[in-house]
Amino acid sequence: MTKVDDEERTIIPFEPSTIETIDLATYKWVDEVMNVFASSNDGFKKVPCIWIAGERAYQIKNNKDLRDDSGVIIYPLITVGRDSMSKTPGDKGMFYGQIDPKSADPVNGHFKGGSIEIARRIKQDKTQNFLNADSARLSGPINNPTIGHGQPNFPSKKKNKKVVYELISAPMPTSVTVNYSMTITTEYQQQMNEIMQPFITKTGNINYQVIKDEKHQYELFVQPDFSQNNSFDDLAEEVRVYRTVFNFKVLGYLVGADSNQETPKIVIRESAVKVATPRERTVFEDELPWRTGKLPR
Repeated sequence: MTKVDDEERTIIPFEPSTIETIDLATYKWVDEVMNVFASSNDGFKKVPCIWIAGERAYQIKNNKDLRDDSGVIIYPLITVGRDSMSKTPGDKGMFYGQIDPKSADPVNGHFKGGSIEIARRIKQDKTQNFLNADSARLSGPINNPTIGHGQPNFPSKKKNKKVVYELISAPMPTSVTVNYSMTITTEYQQQMNEIMQPFITKTGNINYQVIKDEKHQYELFVQPDFSQNNSFDDLAEEVRVYRTVFNFKVLGYLVGADSNQETPKIVIRESAVKVATPRERTVFEDELPWRTGKLPR
């Protein structure tokens, strides 16, 4: 077995799913996966996509290309925002029943957490200790040891049944339904047509898509109805724009309480290998090994 440092063994390849993880997965699907382009005066360019709930100061400093010299927003533009969130009992995914977290001390109620086992790996140093102990133990008649010979790391053909595992568990996922809205704003009808069509045809006739972030996967449903709120019918002197709103329904899950989590995000426990109890030889009248030449069972 290859020796692995304890520091490397504690690395978990992904973080628990949070509300921000679901938001990022939806935003990345619109901005990176869809990657919509549209015609403009500067050629066929990618349409900028921003999170509408971002702080105004951050948008001014980091999205300077979205405004002209006079501070007016340059179109076309796509904005994404979260509208609502609900915890629906009927949408629980694969974990339908409730699994309570395990207690580290059932008597005193000290909870370590962890409800669902997500991985299992061999604890190499503890398993090696059991192997060395069995190898060094004299087996058979005392006057004629045949296995172990009293030395550690002695090879044996017997199957090792004393394997110590590390059981990695996570909190119970909580299913949530999150509703998002995506607003497309353009100055020309041609730009609106070019941007709208990929969002209509991407999912085909099923309106279903899988979105990902931080190795988590969620289900996104493009709602069949989308509203158009154009201002070109208004004869006022304001800017005339085309505006279309798409609604997304995302079935996601949350793991833990994020920054307010009191117990560990990922819980690691070790499996039991052998249960031993003390035995009084005098009380049970066991035979003495130094007289019989045999080890007790």
